Amino acid sequence: MSSYENYARVSTVYNETRTAQGVEIVRRLLAKGDTALTEQTLVDAGCGTGQYSAALAGSVGRIEAVDLNPAMLAQARHKLQRQVDAGAIGLHQASIDDLPIPDGSVDAVMVNQVLHHLADDPAAAWPVHQRVFGEFGRVLKPGGIVVINSCSHRQLEQGFWFYQLIPDAVDRVRQRTADLDTLVALLRQGNIFDKTQHEIPTDIILQGDAYFDAPRIFDSQWRGGDSIWALVTAPELEGALQEAQILSDRGELDDFMRRHDTPRGYTGQLSFTWSRKVY
Repeated sequence: MSSYENYARVSTVYNETRTAQGVEIVRRLLAKGDTALTEQTLVDAGCGTGQYSAALAGSVGRIEAVDLNPAMLAQARHKLQRQVDAGAIGLHQASIDDLPIPDGSVDAVMVNQVLHHLADDPAAAWPVHQRVFGEFGRVLKPGGIVVINSCSHRQLEQGFWFYQLIPDAVDRVRQRTADLDTLVALLRQGNIFDKTQHEIPTDIILQGDAYFDAPRIFDSQWRGGDSIWALVTAPELEGALQEAQILSDRGELDDFMRRHDTPRGYTGQLSFTWSRKVY
């Protein structure tokens, strides 16, 4: 349900360039719920091409995978057809602020790298986030778990080496991203969730090993693996690639990557926020 990325165009690219990074953390956090992991019904809110659903299908009882974009769901269906046929996964085309799921019927909700795509208004106290979290609270059983996989502002500023080439796009995505303290405050509104905590690994790379292949910045498919490039204007892209080409011609592109990747060792790239619905 991205408000800026054309997922009809990049669904195939996402399917090939993104994996379920951090799924072991998600699995461990889901296990904090009252229901045994193998018996849980889990909502994958904004499932995209189904990477996380595929990774967790053998760990939980059933997954309800929801995405608004038909191209993304088509990729997910191709990947998950066997589990769908077996009744282990249900696929739903819907918005995550209007889930086609009954009240109090699921044990957990996960949302992975989705919230910054919402067309929200921080100046008005993030009303779409409020609506989404209220919807999560509606479908969860008392004591159910929500797991949010997102990037903190610090991670956006320091966790991705190539972001240094596109600072204006970083500003744009930061404005769209609820920072960790804001997520906590939003979750606690309405007394729906409590006991909110964060886990911030420093060893997980969103794009895997390909992230370190600096010359691939010239590859549009490589860039398509990170939605921030959808916020880069044509002149900004031209400027970024020109700067990268100059560095490459000087034999300095790998050094640039390593130098600007150093802070990631302290900040990480992903943050996992989890909370429990009040009883």
